Amino acid sequence: MEDSVISSREEAAFEAGIKLGALYHQFTCTPISLATLESVEKAMEESVSLQPFVTSVRVKIDREKVKSSLNEFGYCELDGDMLDVRLTSQVDRATVTAKLSYDNELEYPLMKIVSIDDER
Repeated sequence: MEDSVISSREEAAFEAGIKLGALYHQFTCTPISLATLESVEKAMEESVSLQPFVTSVRVKIDREKVKSSLNEFGYCELDGDMLDVRLTSQVDRATVTAKLSYDNELEYPLMKIVSIDDER
């Protein structure tokens, strides 16, 4: 049985989604504090940017949510509602930008495709 033909556009969308899912599941529950936020953001960005097809990634952790979640020892666990991530993947000439952010209405950290550019 032959593999079906998948377009560069479809592959770039898949790659963006799988990278966001991996980032989410790899880093949630990481102990963080206000002092370590920037280094955790940078580590997340650098980790994901090593993966194939990723052309850019930006991670922001909501400082106010962290501040309100700190325990008596001055840290908390990274939770999905604290994340705001934007990632771009490229396969051939297809570029997909996707994001991970908390959807207040759904009360869920949601991943979405923001844009697709085929550069035809």
